[in-house]
Amino acid sequence: MIYAVWLPLLVPFLAGPLARRGAEQLPPRVAAWALTVLAAVLAVSSTAALALAGALRLPFVATRAHLSPALLGDASPVTDPAAATAVVALTALSVLLPREIHRHLRELRIAREEFADVPHAGDLYVRHDERPDAYALPGRPGRVVVTTGMLRALDAREREVLFAHERAHLAGRHHLFAVCAESAAALHPALRALRAPLSYALERWADESAARATGDRALTARAVGRAALAAHSASPAGPGPRPRFALGATAGPVPRRVAALLTAPARTRVPRGPLPRVLACLLLASVALSTAAALDAAADLHTGIEIAQGEHGLGEPRYSGSR
Repeated sequence: MIYAVWLPLLVPFLAGPLARRGAEQLPPRVAAWALTVLAAVLAVSSTAALALAGALRLPFVATRAHLSPALLGDASPVTDPAAATAVVALTALSVLLPREIHRHLRELRIAREEFADVPHAGDLYVRHDERPDAYALPGRPGRVVVTTGMLRALDAREREVLFAHERAHLAGRHHLFAVCAESAAALHPALRALRAPLSYALERWADESAARATGDRALTARAVGRAALAAHSASPAGPGPRPRFALGATAGPVPRRVAALLTAPARTRVPRGPLPRVLACLLLASVALSTAAALDAAADLHTGIEIAQGEHGLGEPRYSGSR
């Protein structure tokens, strides 16, 4: 039982570096999906491991559940301290994750309320602000928000690239990928390492969509570079209403994105070769190991509970008297 509990907690420390390296070998869309699914599976597995190692193994909880602590298994000197630590961690996670989700929803609501009465052209909203900025505001319907400062920083063709980029974020629901990654990071600190490569993959995904929409990769690269330069060179004037999960063209390592746009179009299929295959096998092994360990811990705990409740097995009736 010990290995089944600790493996899901330790695997994310190994999977994070592998995922960062592997994401560079994948097409942007595939990389975004792979990183998000990986983060979600590892976060759920590690949280399940904490739950299985925690509450039911504490004597006072087992007693209240009419279980026999002595029959739950793992009767070692470290069981009680480990269970208590797991309960503390679970309590912290039960506070952090809802707070993270509530903060996201509140920021999104505030941002959308600000544009409720703002004139717009289709999905495009112009905010009067000297600071150059543009982002995709998710919702129903989604909105592309751009400031007057950003409009002045770009010419007409570059603006079309910018709008195409932000519309790609909305069409792909990229904010959901970011929310999933942030939630996973709240559940396991090691998964924070996946946020940066995921952000890069999402921006590259939108870059490639904008390049296809405009039919000009050089123009797309120039628009992304100029928008980022204008946004980063402007002096900040206090926090704006932009939510954290509202993605924009000026995010991430812009020089790498521009360099990628100036080369051949991004691959649409997973590349072949020894390195991608090795990384894929290692990541799949990590996910399988973490999931299998969590399931094994669940099965072991279920068996322990049956024994502690006085059952012989799944197919045998429970006796009301003593054995």
